[in-house]
Amino acid sequence: MVTLPPGQHVVNGFPRFGTHLQEPAPPVPDEPAIEICGAVSEPFSLPLDALAVLPRRELTADFHCVAGWSTTGLRWEGVAFATFYRDVIEPAIRPGATVTHLVFRGLDGYRSLASIEDALAYDVLIAEHLGGLPLDGDHGAPVRLVAPGHYGFVSCKHLCRIELHTAEPSGVYTTPAPRFLLRPHMRARVWKEERHREVPAWALRLPYRLLIPPIAFLSRRGSRSR
Repeated sequence: MVTLPPGQHVVNGFPRFGTHLQEPAPPVPDEPAIEICGAVSEPFSLPLDALAVLPRRELTADFHCVAGWSTTGLRWEGVAFATFYRDVIEPAIRPGATVTHLVFRGLDGYRSLASIEDALAYDVLIAEHLGGLPLDGDHGAPVRLVAPGHYGFVSCKHLCRIELHTAEPSGVYTTPAPRFLLRPHMRARVWKEERHREVPAWALRLPYRLLIPPIAFLSRRGSRSR
């Protein structure tokens, strides 16, 4: 029997989600790369081909959407973010700078936020494969962040940029919905049910769950239009 975080319910399959669900996934660049900027001595871009020289990690984990659905037993493969940070990012950090937060940006314009503590957790990956196959557009091609201990909005798809910050940045999450309804919690830890910055978690379970049908509808439109 699968044990789920509070307020979560298992669904069949792995629904598509993102900022532009009614649109197809962004095209993969001819030479995909991850840009590193912010508290570094010099911004730089790392071609995704360079990930091949880093140690690989396989991870089986559940995925939990803040709206209340969960998909269990997903098999990811990629590079541990802690390894990527230690080998690629850390040597480039500006002398004297103390990184406290990271902002992840996708090719679709989406941005997510993580504290350095959460980003360096053992189960956070830069994933390239799902279920033994390369990521498709619906789930974040060419690479994405995977942070199983946090709600899905942290796991930025189509990862193309990582910003290093020495304090918590503001204005990372933007949404057309009213701010009182969708103001994501900064840490978003699923087992602590950190859904929102001010509203109690129990008060959001039903409103968020009501969002699942329209999200599913928009997801299907975006998938068909590719």
